[in-house]
Amino acid sequence: MARPNEAGDHTPDTVEYDGPAGGWGSLKGIARIFSKEWDSPAALNTLRRQNKPKGFMCVSCSWAKPADYHAFEFCENGAKATLWELTSRRCTPDFFAEHTVTELLSWSDYDLEQQGRLTHPLRYDSTTDKYVPCSWDEAFHAIGSQLRALDPKSVVFYSSGRASLETSYLYALFARAYGTNNLPDSSNMCHETTSVALKKLIGAGVGTVVFDDLSNCDAMFFFGQNTGSNSPRFLHPLQDAAKRGVQIITFNPVREKGLEVFINPQNPTEMLTGKATQISSQYHQVKVGGDIAVIVGICKHVFAADDAAKQQGKRVIDAPFVGQHTHGFEEFEARVRATSWDEIEIASGLSRSVIEGAAQVYVEADRVIGIYGMGLTQHVHGFQNVAMLVNMLLLKGNIGRDGTGISPVRGHSNVQGQRTVGISEKPELVPLDKYAKQFGFEPPREKGINTVETCEGVLAGKVKAFVGLGGNFVRAIPERSKMEAAWRGLELTVQIATKLNRSHLVHGKAAYLLPCLGRTEEDVQASGQQAVTMEDTFSCIQGSIGLRKPASEHLRSEVAIVAGLAKATLPPNPKLKWDEWVGNYDLIRNEIAETYPDEFHDFNARMFTPGGFYRGNSARERIWKTESGKAEFTAPETLTSTGFSDAPGRFRLLTMRSNDQFNTTIYGYSDRMRGIEGTRDVLLMNPDEIARAGLQEGQMVSLVSDAEDGILREVGPLKVTPFKLPDGCVGAYYPEMNPLIPLSHHDIYSKTPAAKSVPVRIRA
Repeated sequence: MARPNEAGDHTPDTVEYDGPAGGWGSLKGIARIFSKEWDSPAALNTLRRQNKPKGFMCVSCSWAKPADYHAFEFCENGAKATLWELTSRRCTPDFFAEHTVTELLSWSDYDLEQQGRLTHPLRYDSTTDKYVPCSWDEAFHAIGSQLRALDPKSVVFYSSGRASLETSYLYALFARAYGTNNLPDSSNMCHETTSVALKKLIGAGVGTVVFDDLSNCDAMFFFGQNTGSNSPRFLHPLQDAAKRGVQIITFNPVREKGLEVFINPQNPTEMLTGKATQISSQYHQVKVGGDIAVIVGICKHVFAADDAAKQQGKRVIDAPFVGQHTHGFEEFEARVRATSWDEIEIASGLSRSVIEGAAQVYVEADRVIGIYGMGLTQHVHGFQNVAMLVNMLLLKGNIGRDGTGISPVRGHSNVQGQRTVGISEKPELVPLDKYAKQFGFEPPREKGINTVETCEGVLAGKVKAFVGLGGNFVRAIPERSKMEAAWRGLELTVQIATKLNRSHLVHGKAAYLLPCLGRTEEDVQASGQQAVTMEDTFSCIQGSIGLRKPASEHLRSEVAIVAGLAKATLPPNPKLKWDEWVGNYDLIRNEIAETYPDEFHDFNARMFTPGGFYRGNSARERIWKTESGKAEFTAPETLTSTGFSDAPGRFRLLTMRSNDQFNTTIYGYSDRMRGIEGTRDVLLMNPDEIARAGLQEGQMVSLVSDAEDGILREVGPLKVTPFKLPDGCVGAYYPEMNPLIPLSHHDIYSKTPAAKSVPVRIRA
């Protein structure tokens, strides 16, 4: 574990990384994965095509693919994801013949995925406790037969956020033609709070910012988003912004290196001289769950500054905008003015002077962007976190102008796009009347179930079957110990995947593992080479073409697998043209355009527009599709988003991802940008907190859930590791900490699991 060798913001005796984000460390990280996953020299050519027009779109995060691209338009984690897919390792039927499922359950997540690409369709054989090969026809026939025997309301169709728009559209169509809206996706676990809050507050469930806004703003305010690990290509426009004098104000319980300093690996001068760019002009370690209090403090300072400006016949608040475009301002103003600075300081863990220093940047800036990640969404009061950021932006008219807006940074490469084309458990978000006319069946109108409700249904015995389009659902969900036991009672589990993971080993009575093509691989169907599309975090649609030879001749595309399942399950319907759609994906895009004409008109003609084509956002145009017809101010009901009270011995656990993972995929054991190497079994605490708890550095402890429900949840052993965190807060890795999160611990409105503030105690 690296220790700092210089003063400044470093805290003595804590693990930290003393280098910048990017730089030689990033190149070494890529090289390490490249040597481990060695495929061929052609992998380098594949990387050169990544995120470029007529190339393939990254399978990692959903950051923009700009029209004016760099020579290497990929980041460290994007390269890792591509090399992970291009691995030369193969997980063949011979591997499964050698290992029982029970044995494989004892393997780590890393070791499971290191077996390489799945090569054949497989079914679970209970007599031998092994996966055995089967034909595609056998798998489709058996799965279809079991699905027809089940009540559609008892079947869940989950998607991970990586599948293309074409696959997602057909998957949702299949589920609804089957008779269910049970279409949860990975958004339920991360940004569902965004979808619910923004839809209610501004009438559009996604961010209002486009890529060009980053070049036209005066200030950016970050809350709970780790750019360096989760969307490193964002560092390029951030570096440009910092160099032109944009004030970047960051609030995060953890000092994330990517928002501190950055060396551009594509800049030879920076690489040779080691000259880094400071990204954040202010960086404040807010207490876990303290963001509402911070933003109340910022708004309180704005009101004070506006009062002073009025004395001179001026305004700080955009009064014409507030009067014409918003609702609920008076109640919000009264609540903020009535909140004392003492309350704000206690809840945020920051001083008044610090918050006012950040707020003054907001007062003086003309065009401001608010940027956030799961540090706002994954709390019991996550809705209020997002609502407070909306409030702050509305005060000065910072939604609906160039260089302004709210920008949730999405994770999975197409998680936003899946919702756009129908993956949703909420029927009101899908044009079902168009479905009925377009495809000649009456789609179900009852609300489906989301991720938490799926888990509740499994525990209650109401969910009987689970079909997974990618992902590692059982590993990603809360309450994992109880869930894994209940999962084995399902009648059927089907997993569409590229590599082996733990969810494939925690299976139902009948289980099938269906291997699919990766996005880098050539997809040839009856009409020739196929392309697919996805939507980035800025609502732009991008085309993607894979050119690598598939890992196995037995693989099928996700489109073909979904169509095969649908054909085997559903009664004949001449308007459901599964074979034609598989043969030519242009036909699928024509169907999408018919269902969603405003966003996807001329879809096939526009899909390779450099930088993507923008599907539009009503709130960006200041058209507010809300109940009031205006953007909504929200009076805060609490200053702390955790949903639980502080108590002696109780800590706020923040779950984190390392620099060497993407969601549940673990690429290795190097969290370089936090100075942690060789292990994930750590408990991060600040040195004073370690001393107050009577612990010592290196001591092995367990974390115990402190939810007030009487259920014992425990994870350990974990090594006590000194790390710069706010008092009362501890950190540890996701998904290892998921067993500590009660299923009931979620955002009130969206049911997003509250993984960023979990009540725990430490057991020595």
